[in-house]
Amino acid sequence: GIGPGDRIADLGAGGGYFTFRLAEAVGESGRVYAVDVDDDMVDYLTQQARERGAANVAVVCGEFEDPNLPDGEIDLLFTCNTYHHIADRSAYFRHVLVDLAPSGRVAIVEFDARGGWFARVFGHYTAAQTIAGEMREAGYKRIANHEFLPRQSFQIFGPDDGTGE
Repeated sequence: GIGPGDRIADLGAGGGYFTFRLAEAVGESGRVYAVDVDDDMVDYLTQQARERGAANVAVVCGEFEDPNLPDGEIDLLFTCNTYHHIADRSAYFRHVLVDLAPSGRVAIVEFDARGGWFARVFGHYTAAQTIAGEMREAGYKRIANHEFLPRQSFQIFGPDDGTGE
């Protein structure tokens, strides 16, 4: 569901693995906000965007409570294996609601209990049911639940308009 002209936030962008793929998908008329809280990653992403000539990538230094995105402009907030790092997830994603465009969505890919020993031992995972519950508490409804990833859940949420799942 990503196309030319879309505005996407890559939350926890890290080294930009998804950022630059998303930038290709949205094209010159779109925009990707590469959000990270780590200053080294922000610097690296800025350098990579410049070197790759990715004029449609805006690197954003997020905060632990706020991704610092433009209000009402985000068509898709995407995050992969970052959800477990967010402290008060319900409050965080409640705040993100103001950043979403009217038909905006949140896609969360996250290691779950199937994520292997590393994820379990070091707490780098969140159960799919926990994510769904916290997102519901934050004001979202689940609009898709993909089960094709062997060690991760992949859920998509939209603002809850009161009709439920």
